[in-house]
Amino acid sequence: MNTELLEALDMLEREKNISRKALVEAIENSLITACKNHFGKSDNMTVSVNMETGDFDVIAKKTVVEKVEDPVMEISLSEAQTVKEDAQLGDELSVKIDSKEFGRIATMNAKNVILQKIREEERSVLFGEYKEKERQVVTGVVQRRMGKNISINLGRLDGVLNENEMIKGEVLRPTERVKVFVLEVRDLPKGPRVYVSRTHPELVKKLFESEVTEVRDGIVEIKGIAREAGSRTKIAVVSNDENVDPVGACVGLNGSRVNSIVGELHGEKIDIISWNENPAMLIENALSPAKVIYVIADADEKTADVVVPDYQLSLAIGKEGQNARLAARLTGYKIDIKSESQAKEAGDFIGYDEEDYENYQEFEEEELNDLDSDNLLAFDEEEYEETELEAEDELVIDETVFDEVSSEDIEE
Repeated sequence: MNTELLEALDMLEREKNISRKALVEAIENSLITACKNHFGKSDNMTVSVNMETGDFDVIAKKTVVEKVEDPVMEISLSEAQTVKEDAQLGDELSVKIDSKEFGRIATMNAKNVILQKIREEERSVLFGEYKEKERQVVTGVVQRRMGKNISINLGRLDGVLNENEMIKGEVLRPTERVKVFVLEVRDLPKGPRVYVSRTHPELVKKLFESEVTEVRDGIVEIKGIAREAGSRTKIAVVSNDENVDPVGACVGLNGSRVNSIVGELHGEKIDIISWNENPAMLIENALSPAKVIYVIADADEKTADVVVPDYQLSLAIGKEGQNARLAARLTGYKIDIKSESQAKEAGDFIGYDEEDYENYQEFEEEELNDLDSDNLLAFDEEEYEETELEAEDELVIDETVFDEVSSEDIEE
């Protein structure tokens, strides 16, 4: 029994995660290569390895001839009869070759073949292992800077965080542990290369899946994400269980869940809103925290006109237009935001009073969903005009009568 070979196979299988079958195949190929180097050819030679004992044999098939002209392919009758007593001319015999006869060069070549095969198998195993992690979030340790890029140790391989995949203003220090999104794994001549990102929107989604049990179990579904890495993210969620509040589940008790994700992203703000099939309602939610008076959404053109109170205009647009920009990305609509005054000047808005607007806010969502999808309004303008006229009729006071009333009557 070749215990040394078996121990070597066990160690490589355990440490390099290379299958024993591949290692045995490497040994067989190396011995065939050694035979070719030693004898000049190996067409008639085979190698067999016993995987249980570790013993191996090199066998050459030779033809029995009276006069040997090619010792690699032929064997004399007298020599053949030492191998097989009843051997006859023309018979084919399997002759065992002693590998110890191989020269130094043949042995070195055989060794190189084994090492090359091990390296190839190791690369293949690593590539397969990390290919399965593609589009997933993994934890790595910051190693060093490589020009404008950063090397992050992911275990058995180092990932590359390119400059355009870094969060603007984020400082990653050596030995710091960070979570990254695996963008792509490539099999290059020098070995597998893993490319990672800190800016991809899917990073936020995967962090919520790992932090929020309801998201991981599919009870709460993330319908859309719009992200400006390092600054703000808007995420729309919906619940598949009427007893579960999707926003509350993602926020957690006292904000514990969302704060954990914000900490991982080094302070990036996250807005969690409720998804709605009604585009007008979805756009209103997406513009949160700004309050919206009404929304007109064109489902065919994917455009929306939004009116907000004058004092909410800057909040609705956001710093450098960020809030409106993220809302547009999240909903897929081109959003035009106007203040109440601007809408009145343009003739797009007839005005409203607080009581009517509060009544509108109490409308059932089912009623809103019944509105024409091509011209989705937060409320009907014709109904509003009728409401306004009725309200005026009820509140009109005749000024002439009021003038005739004396102060004494008023006191009474």
